[in-house]
Amino acid sequence: MLREKVENLLQEAFEENNSLFLIELSIDDANHISVVIDGDNGVSVNDCIAVSRKIEHNLDREEEDFSLDVASAGVSRALTMPRQYRKNIGRKLAVTTSEGKVEGELVKMEGETITLQWKAREPKPVGKGKVTVDKEAVLPLEDIKEAKVIITF
Repeated sequence: MLREKVENLLQEAFEENNSLFLIELSIDDANHISVVIDGDNGVSVNDCIAVSRKIEHNLDREEEDFSLDVASAGVSRALTMPRQYRKNIGRKLAVTTSEGKVEGELVKMEGETITLQWKAREPKPVGKGKVTVDKEAVLPLEDIKEAKVIITF
């Protein structure tokens, strides 16, 4: 019952600010509500406050005692939704698939696939030495075990 109320309130909050979306909702046995959100343009503290207030002000503590945390998806958190990939086009990702690990710039998100590009040093086809070549991988989302944004300073 509590979960359904919270889900409905979150839906209302996302209708009010449609750049925000839900990453994770959990409610434990002690009615601790934990909400993780992300946004197409990032998430501000005010966004977290607005979502928190939407939930807190519309639940009756007389009916059910609860605690509430609303947080943004941090940079260390893996990407889980197509919308998160779209907002990170142009950034470098570390992607793990069953084939191994690939690092490259996310250049495209189309349908259920992403495209990464990177440069690699490979032996020359003829002669000694190495040459820099452009590489590209088109990866289906269903094959991705984990994808994280690589932060560079």
